[in-house]
Amino acid sequence: MSDTRRFGIEEEFFVVDAETKAVMRRMPHGFLDAAKARLGDRVGSEMLQSQIEITSSVHTTPTGARNELQAMRGALGEVAAKHGLAILASGTHPTAMWATQRASDAPRYDSVMHDLQMLGQRNIVCGLHVHAEFDDLSRRIDVMGRLMPTIPLIIALSTSSPFWQSRATGLMGYRLAAYDELPRTGLPEMFKTQAEYDDYVSLLVEARVIEDSSYVWWAVRPSRRFPTLELRAPDSCTHLDDSLAIAALYRSMVRYLIRHPDFRADLSPLSRAVAQENKWRAQRYGIHGSFVDEARRTTVSIADLVRETVMMLEEDAEALDCQDDLGRCLDICLRGTSADGQLTVWKSALGLAETPHDALRSVKTWIAQQTLQ
Repeated sequence: MSDTRRFGIEEEFFVVDAETKAVMRRMPHGFLDAAKARLGDRVGSEMLQSQIEITSSVHTTPTGARNELQAMRGALGEVAAKHGLAILASGTHPTAMWATQRASDAPRYDSVMHDLQMLGQRNIVCGLHVHAEFDDLSRRIDVMGRLMPTIPLIIALSTSSPFWQSRATGLMGYRLAAYDELPRTGLPEMFKTQAEYDDYVSLLVEARVIEDSSYVWWAVRPSRRFPTLELRAPDSCTHLDDSLAIAALYRSMVRYLIRHPDFRADLSPLSRAVAQENKWRAQRYGIHGSFVDEARRTTVSIADLVRETVMMLEEDAEALDCQDDLGRCLDICLRGTSADGQLTVWKSALGLAETPHDALRSVKTWIAQQTLQ
């Protein structure tokens, strides 16, 4: 039976000079207005002026989401080109210097930057967000907790941030190393019920620490605006196919957890600690590493875990009509993530005796090209 549970996708991009691919420190005059004239309220600014975001409509099928996101990427790229700009979909910009970044002009961002100070400037990272609808909102916290062991797998599949400030970091996904400097980030706390979560949020609001739950920036969180559970862990995916593969994995896993309330019901502090370790391993090795398996008490290759997870979720993916996109998670394991592609371009350029500066420029050019394919 088909499942028409709705979802939405948000993608963040860097705004760069079309020729040099250097990140823009200020949002160029007229660019955002022109983008809004073309895409309406589906495009918006982010915390830093060097970033821009597109937001899909509400969808029930991956085909609709794919067509819309592909069209929006293309339209945004066309508007950017008319302003001497380009867009890059990656978790970090290979050469951007955080100290030169400027906040976007908006009251919310003014408040956030005042609170975060230098950490706000260092937040020059781009992510992928996926919203999965819930019929029963009271179940979101339970599912959020049981989803925790899967989050590192999603991170590994999305890695697109091997460079930071013109340096190869040695990590496949550096973005979360920078992002998790912020408060209320990382894996969610182990709340069991909606009431426990609501108590946490109300305490911080009453104490005037945050204004509302939208200032809770966990890797996955209940949305304040929508009846959804919002995935926030992935890097911005250079390839649209990867965005949709991760969305399919997430949506299918959420549906599976809703259908199987006893699955991972015994999640413990040890389980969260293991997920935290695996999150690091995902950032460090991407798809090439292994995760600690709590039940088997050994490590299992990420590729094997992806295969096991895809098989487990076949019924749910079929119901959601996203089995093809879910299967692309296996393709990612074969061809590599964006991080693999970036490192291949970089090493190849260095092998051709390009300077480190020119090699990184080749990486940025590759990201820009792949973003619009």
